[in-house]
Amino acid sequence: GFYRNIILNNPRKRNALSLSMLQSLREDLLHDVKSKDLRVIIISAEGPVFCSGHDLKELTSEEDVKHHSQVFEICAEVMTLIQKLPVPVIAKVNGLATAAGCQLVASCDIAVASEKSQFATPGVNIGLFCSTPAVALGRSLPRKVALEMLFTGEPLSAREALMHGLVSKVVPEDKLEEETMKISHKICESSKSILALGKATFYRQMTEDLDTAYKMTSQVMADNLTLRDGQEGIEAFIQKRKPVWSH
Repeated sequence: GFYRNIILNNPRKRNALSLSMLQSLREDLLHDVKSKDLRVIIISAEGPVFCSGHDLKELTSEEDVKHHSQVFEICAEVMTLIQKLPVPVIAKVNGLATAAGCQLVASCDIAVASEKSQFATPGVNIGLFCSTPAVALGRSLPRKVALEMLFTGEPLSAREALMHGLVSKVVPEDKLEEETMKISHKICESSKSILALGKATFYRQMTEDLDTAYKMTSQVMADNLTLRDGQEGIEAFIQKRKPVWSH
């Protein structure tokens, strides 16, 4: 299996999620996603800012409400798409992630950040409350931490982001590539169909109550055993050999 690296590459604009940036991000995420060899997608960025959020020039009164709605709609579509993809998506963050950029990190399955990274939802300070980023933030951080970020606009350090669960790992900048690749390579060793099943089920059960979640996942595990890769994995384990995954 291999990984795909999507790089936000407009550092002059602080990698703002303009309409065109969101459209190409959507395209890149969907590109050949059913390929039997694709196992992981990594989202990284050029320059000192990972992503500064929406391009505010697109949100002025020069543009009409229809245009503004379109920006937020495609943004929501991209953020939810990340969770619907059949492969894990890793955010590799080296620098500042603010507003919709912070939302992007919160929306990924895994996030590895360098020590210098910071995370903020500063919309409140310019009179545009970060209500859409709050959806992802409120679902990956304790409520009071999310609300402090949303009400003050003050940034979390990488360490604080780790402590509160916004990112999965924090490493020195010179170890960021290595750590991200380590996780990526580990995921690449697994069966694509099993990863896809596991990821879809994880997000589905998270919105259910406990009993429903267990009913659903018990059924999924029984189904998982009927899959060729499920049988192969268990047989390989019992025989103390490496599994040979189908594609």
